[in-house]
Amino acid sequence: MAECVRTTLNPSHFLLHSTKTPTQNPFFSSHSSFEAKSNARKYPKISLSVMSSQNQSQSQSQGQTQVPSLDALLNSGRKEEVFASIKASLHNCLSETNLHLTVPGLKSKTRGKVRDIYDSGDYLVLVTTDRQSAFDRILASIPFKGQVLNETSLWWFNRTRHMIPNAVLSVPDKNVTIAKKCSVFPVEFVVRGFVTGSTETSLWTVYKNGVRNYCGNVLPNGLVKNQKLTANILTPTTKAEDHDVPVTPDEIIERGLMTQDEFDEAREKALSLFEYGQRVALEHGLILVDTKYEFGKSSDGSILLIDEVHTPDSSRYWIANSYEERFQNGLEPENIDKEFLRLWFRENCNPYEEKVLPDAPEELVCELAWRYIFLYETITKSRFEVQPMGEPIHDRISRNVSSALSSLQ
Repeated sequence: MAECVRTTLNPSHFLLHSTKTPTQNPFFSSHSSFEAKSNARKYPKISLSVMSSQNQSQSQSQGQTQVPSLDALLNSGRKEEVFASIKASLHNCLSETNLHLTVPGLKSKTRGKVRDIYDSGDYLVLVTTDRQSAFDRILASIPFKGQVLNETSLWWFNRTRHMIPNAVLSVPDKNVTIAKKCSVFPVEFVVRGFVTGSTETSLWTVYKNGVRNYCGNVLPNGLVKNQKLTANILTPTTKAEDHDVPVTPDEIIERGLMTQDEFDEAREKALSLFEYGQRVALEHGLILVDTKYEFGKSSDGSILLIDEVHTPDSSRYWIANSYEERFQNGLEPENIDKEFLRLWFRENCNPYEEKVLPDAPEELVCELAWRYIFLYETITKSRFEVQPMGEPIHDRISRNVSSALSSLQ
């Protein structure tokens, strides 16, 4: 049996450090409407403007792209159906794995914020867990999150092959990707289209603190929170041991993190991927606000897209229909990402300094799990398959990975 540890709702909240193991080795309508109390249980419902049948017909007759109705999914009873499975899995999340102890051929384990990465010699085995990270630490475990991230990334990887090759070789399990080995650039390419965010490195945080030149981007005075930028910008960060550090393009070259040619190519790919992601998201009634990409260099010198693409973990999504009106009224955009969980922790503790954080309320954990599933189904137009509570997940992953590695030999 694979040594995959299933934990309760909230694992260790201590500061997160990426470690290597040797071979033993609410849509909250607005921030202001959310009461920051540990027993807060009310979630304002999302309000989406629905095109009438007449308007839909008119749009179709005029040849306009029809914006899908998002509230059809939200209010169809699908949420209630999924919530039952989410609640049943609250104490059965995949928070830790130790496949290197049970799967032949796995040499070592590297524990990332969300992924456990195993070296099989010629390939890497990436297991996406249910760990929820923010503020450079683990906040909770979210049911089905790992499966959502893995399957969302695969959907985007398949649809961006025409833009850039990726490292994916196979997906033997809903939580697992087997990837080509490559030399990973120690830089995260964060692309932003709006002035927003609540973390220390977010664009709004640094902007309100007076910064007007951020990661090589000159920002004008007078911008307000959640405002759309006139053009998308790149704000790269270095992949430090326990946190990300903003860096300028010149510093990346000067420190030898990438060559000028490598950076220029990755920068162009990141901006193109983001523009494509924004177009696809808008076709589905969403705004892709910001995201991050990671790249590696293969043995033949080509640059590959790695890690994850446009997931609710790496990206911020807003509801398109209501953005403009809410922005004009000074309200927070309706979001379907993890920002509301970040805000809850910011309001209830100091997540950067306190050694032990409060437990995330079950209501928030369930809501976030639903939002991740909702985003997957909205973007892909596919029904998310909830894994039945039959075979233990550790047995399933171990069996599938073992079989996949054997076929690759």
